[in-house]
Amino acid sequence: MRFIKKNIAVLVVFSTLLFSSCQKDEYVVPDPVSDLTNDCIKRTIGPNIVSLPIEFAYAMAIPKSKGKLVSAQVEASIAGATGTYLEHRSYFTNTSGVDVPVTVGIPSSNEGKATKVTFSVDTTAATLRYFYVIPEEARGQSVTFTFSATSSNGQTVSYKMGPYTIAKMGIKRNIAVSNGNLAYVSIENMTAYTAAEAAANAGKVDLVYLYRATPTTFTHALVSPGAESIYLPGVTLPSGVNRSTKVRKVFNLQDRNLANLQFGIYVDDKDLQEVDLTDAPNYALGLRAEAGTWVETADKKYKAYIFVNSVNANGSAVISMLRYTL
Repeated sequence: MRFIKKNIAVLVVFSTLLFSSCQKDEYVVPDPVSDLTNDCIKRTIGPNIVSLPIEFAYAMAIPKSKGKLVSAQVEASIAGATGTYLEHRSYFTNTSGVDVPVTVGIPSSNEGKATKVTFSVDTTAATLRYFYVIPEEARGQSVTFTFSATSSNGQTVSYKMGPYTIAKMGIKRNIAVSNGNLAYVSIENMTAYTAAEAAANAGKVDLVYLYRATPTTFTHALVSPGAESIYLPGVTLPSGVNRSTKVRKVFNLQDRNLANLQFGIYVDDKDLQEVDLTDAPNYALGLRAEAGTWVETADKKYKAYIFVNSVNANGSAVISMLRYTL
């Protein structure tokens, strides 16, 4: 009987908790804003890469009876690169879904780690966009941001964002390559060389771009200088260009940053760290637009992801790359 009573008591308590948890909380009208307030969101997603911007939207407001906005400022823990700015216009979305700018201040100025806008119109609310161009000094580091606003009644508010990890990898977009001309690709320098330039930089040439209409399985290709001659038909390599580079072809990996913001896939540091190219060949044939290749240099100093932006039947292409230092 003691056992039965104990279990009944437990059942009653459990039922009470279950009933309580199912009840909806009453809606409470929030307190009206009576002081200067602010909020912030990060608009960009994906890896934070040196030379690319991180975008934020910083909102601030004060009741009209309390005053107006005077200034807004963002201070980064590491000063942004050239091109960093705080928008001096506020945006609203019209009925067509288009963001419409309204000028509310003078163009921002940078002083050290801080970027500031002074309001030039009487306004009590604004949302300003902040674009932080990631500097080389931040590579592999963490960056934080302090947003702040002041009003005419002397109030100040602030909002902290971060920390955000900055990727170690580098990026280079839209590198033109062409058969027999800009055909020699360097991962270290993230560029394409002519034969004469390749001879002067022989130790930094990792791949040869070439196009062959036949066989049709060949077409556009990235081939290691150290590959068998069958994969370099008709190619006379510049003096000293002989590295054997690991290359693995891949499809359906359209990195958003390399593909000019067309897709929603991202390659990050971890992907480049973990991709295993131990058994990869030293050539990639039959490449087409939006294909890609994983690459590891012969000295194992770099890994890269090369994306093919476009190809032409005249024997040329445009490629972009992410490069990670091992």
